[in-house]
Amino acid sequence: MILAPTLADLVLVIFDKEVVRSILLSLGAASCAALISFAVGTPLAYLLARCEFRGKQLVEGIIDLPIIIPHPVVGIAILGVTGRNYWLGKVLTELGIRIMGSVTGIVVVMTFVAIPFYIKAAKEGFEAISPRLEKVSRSLGASMLHTFCHITFPLAWRSILTGIIMASARAISEFGAIVIVAYHPMIAPVMIYERFESYGLKYSQPVAVWLIAICLVLFFALRVLTAQRKKTS
Repeated sequence: MILAPTLADLVLVIFDKEVVRSILLSLGAASCAALISFAVGTPLAYLLARCEFRGKQLVEGIIDLPIIIPHPVVGIAILGVTGRNYWLGKVLTELGIRIMGSVTGIVVVMTFVAIPFYIKAAKEGFEAISPRLEKVSRSLGASMLHTFCHITFPLAWRSILTGIIMASARAISEFGAIVIVAYHPMIAPVMIYERFESYGLKYSQPVAVWLIAICLVLFFALRVLTAQRKKTS
């Protein structure tokens, strides 16, 4: 498929405003999803790596849920929960936040499907750090936050960055849930589907090739980080 479109087709796509807009929207929304995953997932990953508590397996199961359930089901569930008949939907309506057919909805879906990948990667990074290092820091008078920022986080940064890349790649590739929650504005996967349905394979392939190229760059960066982690460990 990569060799099917001509160079002229690939160059022409770059000057297609709709394609550029959809790719930029995909990258922007995926970046937002990755940042939210980082902000929410980091403390949760640390908690799961360091603490044993009742219901821990249930929490881990809930985190893994977006990985195993069908993607259209994710979209339907998000629309249902944020609908006007539910308390969350009523709160969002009062705040003027719209999920269906909006960039906000796209970011919500991307975050939902991407955050498990970030949490898993960050959790592995925290688990690889000896708790004794943190205990020594705390025994010398450092606070828990100071210890985390100056000891734990710097030692786990490669795993955290790996998680961010994985979350971004997963977010960019999402289609099934987003096509239900927000067909418009179009992200790149939805545009590829729309062009295939409307114009056929010839007009959808160049856009697909550019999206594949973006994903290849992300996974190349992921491989480099993984190789560096193995060397340092």
